[in-house]
Amino acid sequence: MPKMKTKRALAKRVKVTGSGKLKRKCAYMSHLAPRKTHKQKRHLRKARLVSPSDYKRIKQLLQG
Repeated sequence: MPKMKTKRALAKRVKVTGSGKLKRKCAYMSHLAPRKTHKQKRHLRKARLVSPSDYKRIKQLLQG
């Protein structure tokens, strides 16, 4: 059976931290940005960690 390939689209969106956690960007940043408040856009600029409920699934797609 051939090896599983890494999902490249996901690999470009997620980075692995030094401790092995997954870092991602926030959604809702670019679409209809002018009508969002400065505070909302400022908070969305910061990266977040992948939630525990999604972690197992995303990690499997990155394993390849």
